[in-house]
Amino acid sequence: MTLRYLVDTSTLSWVIAPRPNKKVVQRLARNGASCAIAAPIWHELWYGCHRIATGTRRTELEAFLRDVVRPSFPVLPYDEPAATWHGSERARLEQAGKPPPFVDGQIAAIASVAGLVLVTANPRDFARFNELRVENWA
Repeated sequence: MTLRYLVDTSTLSWVIAPRPNKKVVQRLARNGASCAIAAPIWHELWYGCHRIATGTRRTELEAFLRDVVRPSFPVLPYDEPAATWHGSERARLEQAGKPPPFVDGQIAAIASVAGLVLVTANPRDFARFNELRVENWA
């Protein structure tokens, strides 16, 4: 199946929340084979997991990331085309007085360059980027 979506940390977090968002779970079940994550998203997920004290919840999250997320979604790199797109957008947004967080720019760049729709629970965080399609499955 062809990739169509880049799934953000905020969307995947709904799946493993104490009360999962049913809409997100259903959309991922329907579209999972056409989804990917970006290397910065993998970093955010793994970093967030390892900020939790050792115990049952951390063990569950590690297993979810290792056994479900990683085998289910290809991890797309922040490569030269993404860095070029990001550099142009970052400069444009800084000149407009709206500098974005660096990692949001990386994620937006990977989605845009790959021609994917960015799926996020925080669409306003990405609305400032040009040529980026965004959906909120929550």
